[in-house]
Amino acid sequence: MRIATWNVNSITARTPRLLAWLESTGTDVLCLQEAKTTEAQFPVAELRELGYESAVHATGRWNGVAVISRVGLEDVVKGLPGDPGYEDVQEPRAVAATCGPVRVWSVYVPNGREVGHAHYAYKLRWFEALRAAVADDAAGGRPFAVLGDYNVAPADEDVWDISVFDGATHVTPAERAALADLRATGLGDVVPRPLKYDHPYTYWDYRQLSFPKNKGMRIDLVYGNEPFTKAVTDAYVDREERKGKGASDHAPVVVDLDV
Repeated sequence: MRIATWNVNSITARTPRLLAWLESTGTDVLCLQEAKTTEAQFPVAELRELGYESAVHATGRWNGVAVISRVGLEDVVKGLPGDPGYEDVQEPRAVAATCGPVRVWSVYVPNGREVGHAHYAYKLRWFEALRAAVADDAAGGRPFAVLGDYNVAPADEDVWDISVFDGATHVTPAERAALADLRATGLGDVVPRPLKYDHPYTYWDYRQLSFPKNKGMRIDLVYGNEPFTKAVTDAYVDREERKGKGASDHAPVVVDLDV
């Protein structure tokens, strides 16, 4: 079984690449982030033609998540129970579904903007809600994973130059502590293996030739419980999909399971 996560940075702009990628990779389940569309505008029909069902949580121009599956789609949950919201709005940042033998959450963690900003405090509260929402599944006996754009680099080596991030979000102790609290529910980081690149980053800014210079970050993560991680046979960042015209600024992270 092949499961992946991908921040497509606008499903409208990326639909042709998405469809081609699904066909070429044989992915069974895709957790998608930053759809930047409404549920009505999501390419459900195009995906159905390829044999995929879609569970979409999206409301407009920003955010938006989905789980796309060709192995079943049941028990869909849209949004986090206890979602703290930002400025009295609960943003579409999480959706869960059971896909065959595996249950997944697709998450798009708030960016945080800058340390001390109200959005940064919201990010930490959102992590608390995520932890509470997944705790039971994480501790259970069914393969389970939380996949998505976490907007946090777990360690210094997960950014191209840690000195550049001094005082910035994505690497602060509070954000990394939130990741540790999430893992404490029974989840482990499915690190790409074997490492196909020295630095398996997942995100490169569009500006300043960041991708050709490999000035990236590993912020798209797969956190799985023990039944999930024990079933992993391979995991990698599909760096090739970041290349070329019309690419997202994120690359897909792909995990193969023997389930």
